[in-house]
Amino acid sequence: MVEAPVTLAERAAAFAVGMPSARAFSHLTAARLLGLPLPSGLAHEADTGPLHVMACTDDGQVRREGCVGHRGLEIRATTLLDGVRVVDPAHTWVDVGELRRGRLTVDDLVVLGDAAVARIDNASGQQVRSGAHTSAGTRALHTALHGRVRPRGKVMLAQALETVRPRVRSPMETRARLMFVHAGFPEPEVGGVIVDDAGEFLAEGDLVWRSERVVAEYQGAHHAEIARRSADTGRRHLLEGHGWRVRELFAEDVYRAPRRRNTLEVVAVMLGLDLATLFIT
Repeated sequence: MVEAPVTLAERAAAFAVGMPSARAFSHLTAARLLGLPLPSGLAHEADTGPLHVMACTDDGQVRREGCVGHRGLEIRATTLLDGVRVVDPAHTWVDVGELRRGRLTVDDLVVLGDAAVARIDNASGQQVRSGAHTSAGTRALHTALHGRVRPRGKVMLAQALETVRPRVRSPMETRARLMFVHAGFPEPEVGGVIVDDAGEFLAEGDLVWRSERVVAEYQGAHHAEIARRSADTGRRHLLEGHGWRVRELFAEDVYRAPRRRNTLEVVAVMLGLDLATLFIT
């Protein structure tokens, strides 16, 4: 007995068997298949709800049970993912940003954009220099957004795009960066490469304020493993031995108000900022 498809990837693969070649999965379905981060509610909707399928405009809208049809595939790039055709990360970012108002915040779109840029940059094979604000990925997002004619959500997408950065390694790194930016801190360098006085590599910091020699490092769940914790501690000691100050960040420092305020105040002091000029909430 053949088991019915359960996961989103399984459902998409089964649906694709009878899907014409000039179709692609899009919107929430594409975002999840590509591994792009969505707010929990949208992620659940993508995993359990109908599949989003896009066709070319002159083919008409797809109408099949279990799917939401969209048109406009002719102006979008696509990619094959495990044999399934999906709209590419840059156009998926715009498509998700066109969802009806209130379903995503600007910060959500920055998180999604950072992840899309990372995926595009990794696929390009091009090295993105430390401190860069542009890359193949950011240019792809610009091209995708500005190639649309009056897209819904353009104001929010354009606002998010100003803050999207390359070299980001996780959604929580993005949210930590935005926490500082929203509070009025100087924007930190993302994934900054730190070297010693002789130019020898020391570390790559998540959020780096280079002139002040301050690093904020986000510690996700995987950092709790003893081997990883040992490596993190060794790196911190190495940086501190070369005159850098390191602040570890955890999810509670971003999401819990008392921890967030304390974290912002401590890092502000490390950076020599006047607390009266900041927006610490």
